[in-house]
Amino acid sequence: MSLKTAPEDSAGPAAGAGLPTVLPPLDSPEVQKMHRRMRRRRGRGRLTAYITGTILTLWIAVPIFFVFSMAFTTQETVRSYPKNFLPFIAFSTDTMRFFLESDGVLQSLWNSMVVAGITLVLSTLISIPAGYAIARYLFRGRDLFRLAVLAVRAFPIVVLSIPLAVLYLRIGVFDSLYSLALMHTALALPTSILVVSSVFASVPYELEEAGKVFGATPFQSFRYIVVPLVLPGIAASGLFSFVLSWNEVFAAAILTINNRTLPALVLNSLANSPDAFQFAGGFFLMVPSIVFMFFIRRYLFNMWGQVTK
Repeated sequence: MSLKTAPEDSAGPAAGAGLPTVLPPLDSPEVQKMHRRMRRRRGRGRLTAYITGTILTLWIAVPIFFVFSMAFTTQETVRSYPKNFLPFIAFSTDTMRFFLESDGVLQSLWNSMVVAGITLVLSTLISIPAGYAIARYLFRGRDLFRLAVLAVRAFPIVVLSIPLAVLYLRIGVFDSLYSLALMHTALALPTSILVVSSVFASVPYELEEAGKVFGATPFQSFRYIVVPLVLPGIAASGLFSFVLSWNEVFAAAILTINNRTLPALVLNSLANSPDAFQFAGGFFLMVPSIVFMFFIRRYLFNMWGQVTK
């Protein structure tokens, strides 16, 4: 029996582990077959993603387009059945005029703008220092504080509205636009603070330090370096507060009677209002939310302080 070592044993540990010493060429049938399999798998994944995205888009866009179609047509078309979409129906502002000329609509529209404007200003003024503190200062329990701030938004509005209604009645500010704006500010602050803090976190702190090196005070570094960079994010946060106040209906229906906002008026009139009033009212309440989504979406992904791409 020969004691000569087998040739494959001289290849070292790699050969002993069963690993190939020579890779197959790229034009070999095995490699080509593997590439075709990977391309088919990638194509199926893309097709599934496209189909899912298309279904979700249609699920959201079709009702919006239907409301838009019914809001800008004649009242006879709104009452007809079956209903069609634009451009297969007559385009008209008759339904919108009917809604705006209805009793109390213009006043409630003005009330909604006043309450939403106050909410925007208050939430922005409060969220800027709070968001800056969360983004720039390290302290024990900072992440827990973030969760606590966001947990406030998880409370049902009915839990907050009923006690506030009793409090407002006792201190004499019930049925007031300013007291309702305070309620909406409390609802908007948690998300506004987190969005603003993520925007501040996306600005490198080294920029502020560079300003101090060149003789700027901390406030001047904040005012002339940080603020111009975070203005779009702060504007998006303010727009979020405006939309939240504009669409909020439960607290407005409980805390107001004579000074109702537009959502509270539409909700109170649903049982006795015609279809034209409902479609036009839905359009008025929907437009700010659509505009909001185009401005705020990039900042919501960075809510926890990730760098904005």
